[in-house]
Amino acid sequence: MMIRSLLAAGLLTAAPAFALDINLPSETALFKPSTLPGYALVQNNCMLCHSVHYIQSQPPASPRAYWEATVKKMKKPFGATFADADIPDMVDYLVKTYGAERPAATKPAAAK
Repeated sequence: MMIRSLLAAGLLTAAPAFALDINLPSETALFKPSTLPGYALVQNNCMLCHSVHYIQSQPPASPRAYWEATVKKMKKPFGATFADADIPDMVDYLVKTYGAERPAATKPAAAK
């Protein structure tokens, strides 16, 4: 009887372990278009793991050092596969498009 109880308990706890197929819609948002070389690199690499909205939600006054540390962190320890040589162009695009170096016209107005 004990063996049957253990077997039944094992089967009941194993049932939730089966994976379900979930189909999510494709990402339709795009990064802000740019002639900067980092635009295509960010579009092709960052969206493998992040939504555009995640990138856009980073602090708007983020300096170059913040973006550089963030991009490097994606390589180590997280294992992103872009080339080390691509990092400066990716950082340049991110800081000039979403960070502290973007044009004044695209920065949010100061709270009054």
